[in-house]
Amino acid sequence: MEICPKCGLPKEACVCDVLAKAKQKIKIELVKKRYGKMVTMITGIDSKDVDAKGLASELKSDLACGGTYKNNGIELQGDHVRKVKEKLVSMGFSEDSIEEIR
Repeated sequence: MEICPKCGLPKEACVCDVLAKAKQKIKIELVKKRYGKMVTMITGIDSKDVDAKGLASELKSDLACGGTYKNNGIELQGDHVRKVKEKLVSMGFSEDSIEEIR
């Protein structure tokens, strides 16, 4: 039986991912970039606790848009504020910890 090095529980009962997602303070905002392009910015995700690059890749795939992870934030091309919040909640992030800025 494998033991989680962070919480000390067996791997099957490990709650590290759930706790890491619950303590995030995420801000989602719509930003106007160069040439009038709209970009959805997601900030406040701690890359030590959550795989931010993997999260960015999954969001890009699910929302069918381009984007990147840079400067400790995820940028998605287009206006996806409502969809991103719904998607993050379905991924296990707390709805109370997600703030929409418009």
